[in-house]
Amino acid sequence: MNSQKKTQTPDSNTNSLDQSDLAQAFRSFLSTLDVNGESRLPQRAYLAIRNAIRHLQLPPGKTVLEREMAEILGMSRTPVRESLVRLETEGWVRLIPRRGFIVAPLVAEDLQQIYEVVESLDGVAGRLATDRATHEELNQLQHLIEEQEKALELNDLLAWTDLDDQFHNYIVDLAQNPRLRGIVDSQSDQLYRARLYTIGYRPKPTHSVIEHKAILAVMRAGEPEAVRTMLQSHRYRARKEILEALQSMPPSPEETL
Repeated sequence: MNSQKKTQTPDSNTNSLDQSDLAQAFRSFLSTLDVNGESRLPQRAYLAIRNAIRHLQLPPGKTVLEREMAEILGMSRTPVRESLVRLETEGWVRLIPRRGFIVAPLVAEDLQQIYEVVESLDGVAGRLATDRATHEELNQLQHLIEEQEKALELNDLLAWTDLDDQFHNYIVDLAQNPRLRGIVDSQSDQLYRARLYTIGYRPKPTHSVIEHKAILAVMRAGEPEAVRTMLQSHRYRARKEILEALQSMPPSPEETL
């Protein structure tokens, strides 16, 4: 069979959500908060809006109206505004005079600074994880790599992006350092958004899978300093690809307003 598989990218799956699709995405996410027992309205609004921004359901430059968010979330405007103020302090949204809140655009200079931090932290996490991970935990990394290969075979770049995020996050978990985990968490979601936003404008990430295999092989060999160097180099190459893609992309309609 010569039928070509359609590549699944954010442009064709998440950036074009209408309000009903967005409401469904919010309801699905809020149901996970119900399971976890999170009932505080400002926190629910904060987590839901941040998750939608992370997954490009609210794309860069999109206006975020308090009234619409309150209606979709099923709450008053007060907790929504509290959540937007918090998101503004964290760099997820911006307050524009006479326009209101918008989703913060992806800015090359900001991403450069975040990557400079994460490159170093990923290296530290890899070094610690090499000394602390069990054989079974390393096998879980192998499983994630195999799932990445399957996603690429199906041209499912959305699934690949999620699995790539899981791979790096699991290495941080294996470092068994809660302070490191907290610092990485404060930055990694912005990088996930950038990877998702640019994935259709970058080369197919087969090279990333090759590097993931090499990183795991050196972890199994018990060489922590080599793992640190490889992870930092891996992140540096990804940074270059993403920044080049971002600079080559046309601005979205929302960002030109």
